[in-house]
Amino acid sequence: MEVLLANEYGFCFGVERAVEMVEDALGVGAPVRTLGPLIHNTQEMQRLECEGVSTVQDPAQVSKNEIAVIRAHGVTPQVQAELEKRAAQVVDATCPFVTRVQRLAERAAKDGRHVVVAGNPDHPEMIGVVGYAPNNTFVVRDAEEVQHLPSLHAPLVVSQTTLKLKTFLEVAEAVKAKADAEPQVVNTICSATRDRQDAARALAGLVDVFYIIGGKHSSNSIKLLAVCQEQCAKSFLIETQDEIDPADLREAKRVGVTAGASTPNWLMLIDQVVTRLREVGRPL
Repeated sequence: MEVLLANEYGFCFGVERAVEMVEDALGVGAPVRTLGPLIHNTQEMQRLECEGVSTVQDPAQVSKNEIAVIRAHGVTPQVQAELEKRAAQVVDATCPFVTRVQRLAERAAKDGRHVVVAGNPDHPEMIGVVGYAPNNTFVVRDAEEVQHLPSLHAPLVVSQTTLKLKTFLEVAEAVKAKADAEPQVVNTICSATRDRQDAARALAGLVDVFYIIGGKHSSNSIKLLAVCQEQCAKSFLIETQDEIDPADLREAKRVGVTAGASTPNWLMLIDQVVTRLREVGRPL
């Protein structure tokens, strides 16, 4: 059995930057609290906890002698202001790609325009973006949800940074029928997400089984799974090599492997998965 790695995989710039900022904050000596999990990767969060980082769910849980960290997904302006009022220091680790979506939405709203964001309305990134234009923004999961929107004035169409490109383009096209002017369409899917999806899609068409290594609650990993399933029905999202079921590999000649943008290379998860696959596929 041949094991093939995608050309692009693993930690993206925004996630790596957030982890490095937290590690720098640890050097200050004050307790470090992240508002929500810094990233959606269980193993990495456990590593940071061992170094002294803890997670809180509400700004009210942060005290004056602590450093508060805004995770890569970003927060609303109101939440950021509350953290700055309560904490000794606030480290803003919002991914620059997410910051761009926030600023675009804020600017459009100030001009009196509507904003349509393709994404999951319950995701922390989307909640933060809506906070920058709360009265003008609509978050839709897909083109079908666009049909339920009211008439849109000179809309801006942007995307959650980890969305599938196909979904974003379908939403942008659907918005035209609801708009009183040609929509401004800005593709805000981050380059790392796009590159990983393209590489996974190309490889998924060549293999019998595909494994995506990533957190079960990671948006970018879930989207990678969906991309791979379009080309390879036997695609699975796993967090560690222990989740590999040998039964799924029967008669498989080629197996593909990739990792989500919140899967750090230094945890050796990718190597461990590849090693396990080769063990399973070794002839008896």
